[in-house]
Amino acid sequence: MEQKYRHKHTSVSLINYHFVWCPRYRRKVLVGSVETRLRELIQEVTRKLDLEILALEIMPDHLHLFVNAPPTLAPHNIVARIKGVTSHHLRREFDHIARMPSMWTRSYFVSTAGNVSSDTIRKYIEMQKKRG
Repeated sequence: MEQKYRHKHTSVSLINYHFVWCPRYRRKVLVGSVETRLRELIQEVTRKLDLEILALEIMPDHLHLFVNAPPTLAPHNIVARIKGVTSHHLRREFDHIARMPSMWTRSYFVSTAGNVSSDTIRKYIEMQKKRG
């Protein structure tokens, strides 16, 4: 998956995050119209945050979101915003979700990824001194 670097006035970046999180008690509520609406809401929030969705898979009891992010956004801010907005709207729109104590667990998984592996970057950095 070839990606374009983000060019800003003072920076060039390529920051990709893989997020995974679950509904409270890992309930299998992310199906049907809830899944459809959740997908729409995530697309809206990511657009507002200037994130590019690289992949999004919604399973009944968890979701995977792979995004390209600007360097100005920390991963915890990204996931907090997405969870907050989606919880607010889904709980208003679906009665069975509103009855849950909360929509999402407080925890999440995040990992970084770029165009190349960590090993490739390490070798590149090691070669810089030898070129020098």
